[in-house]
Amino acid sequence: MSEQLDILIFGAHADDAEIGMGATIAKHTARGLKVGLCELTYAEMSSNGTVQTRLEEAAEAAEILGVSTRTNLGLPDRGLFMTAANIEIITQEIRKFRPRLVFAPYWQDRHPDHIACSALVQEAVFNAKLRKYLPETAPVLVEQLYFYFINDVYEADLMVDVTDVYDKKLAALRAYKSQFVVGTDSVATPLNQGYVERVEARDRVMGQKRLLTYAEGFVSKLPLVIEHFD
Repeated sequence: MSEQLDILIFGAHADDAEIGMGATIAKHTARGLKVGLCELTYAEMSSNGTVQTRLEEAAEAAEILGVSTRTNLGLPDRGLFMTAANIEIITQEIRKFRPRLVFAPYWQDRHPDHIACSALVQEAVFNAKLRKYLPETAPVLVEQLYFYFINDVYEADLMVDVTDVYDKKLAALRAYKSQFVVGTDSVATPLNQGYVERVEARDRVMGQKRLLTYAEGFVSKLPLVIEHFD
C-alpha cells in the first residue's frame, strides 16, 4: 500500500510544479507534511534535454524540496486529450495516495498541455469520490482542489508567504539545467532566456500586494472556508 499524502500536486511536465509553487512545497515539507508530485508525461517533446536528463533533474529538485514521492504516469507529451483512459489513470493515482489536498495547473496558460492537465485533474478529482466508478478501488474525497500558475498569472484567490524558503525554490529550478541554462547543444527557448529571473520577479510582484518579499498565488473554484475574521 502506498503512503498516504497530505498534498498531491499534478503537472504536465517535470518543473511545472516547481515553477508555480516550489516554495510552497518546501514550506509544507519543512512542517512535516507529506507532499507528492506527479507528472503526466516524460516531456519527451521538449526541445532541450532528454527523458533521462529530465528524470535526473526532477529527482534532484524533489530532494531539494523534500517531497515524499515523485511519480510519472507516462502519458504522451502533447497527447493529453480528454479521454476516459487518461481520466482513469489520474483517478487511480489519487486513490493510490489518498491526499487531502490536490493541486493542478491553472486552466489558462500559453502551453496547451498545462491547460489539458488542469482539465484532466479536475475530472479525476470528481471521479475519485464516486463509489461506483472503478469499484475495485476505494473512493477518495479530496478536501480541496487548488490551481497554481505556471507561465501566465491571473488574479489569485489566496497567496502563501514563501519569503523564508524562497531559496529552496530557486535551487530546485536551477536543478533543471537542460531547461533553464543555454548549453552547447541546446536551442533557444522561452525557458532559457531569463525565465527563472522572470519567475522570481513575478513572485516578488505577487508578494508586494501584501507587503511580502515573495509569495505564490493560488486559485480555488470553491469558496474558501474560515472560522471567523481576524
